[in-house]
Amino acid sequence: MTLRTLILGSTSPYRRELLQRLAIPFEVASPNVDESPRPGEAPAQLAQRLALAKARAVATNFPEAVVIGSDQVADLNGEPLGKPGTHERAVAQLRQMRGKTVVFQTAVAVVCLQGGFEQTEIAAVKVKFRDLSDTEIENYLQTEQPYDCAGSAKSEGLGIALLDAIDSDDPTALVGLPLIRTCRMIRAAGIPLLSAPGGQP
Repeated sequence: MTLRTLILGSTSPYRRELLQRLAIPFEVASPNVDESPRPGEAPAQLAQRLALAKARAVATNFPEAVVIGSDQVADLNGEPLGKPGTHERAVAQLRQMRGKTVVFQTAVAVVCLQGGFEQTEIAAVKVKFRDLSDTEIENYLQTEQPYDCAGSAKSEGLGIALLDAIDSDDPTALVGLPLIRTCRMIRAAGIPLLSAPGGQP
């Protein structure tokens, strides 16, 4: 049996680092998907739609491969907060979130066109933010510059100091790729895990 190639449909260094924990070979491809939300689209729906769109976009070019797509949207009382992109937007996001509980919706999709396989799952992570001062927000942003992170919160870095509590059943989800769900889905798609020392098949 020939093993299928595993492709991460993301150029995010955070997702790449997370997937490397599984000690299996994979390739990386850019999905080139428009991430704009649709009018009235709920954060969880947006994350799932984009994760699947990213996986499908890459799978179109590699139909024999197993492709992972993922997306994360911060949900503040039903309002989606994506990647800020700029310092000013990051300041505005963190001011909105201080003292509040935000749900980070992290979706993952696995697609193999040749195998007729397509699954999506979402991991919701509840995050309680401290009542941050403007000085704390500014110092955090100058140090971490998390402008490519949903909600400006880079929890694997200094962003952990912004928080009071994290509630999740998939601890890697907040970083950007829920590995428990990802493992379950890629195994179902035919990618073996833990089949030999070092994770190699």
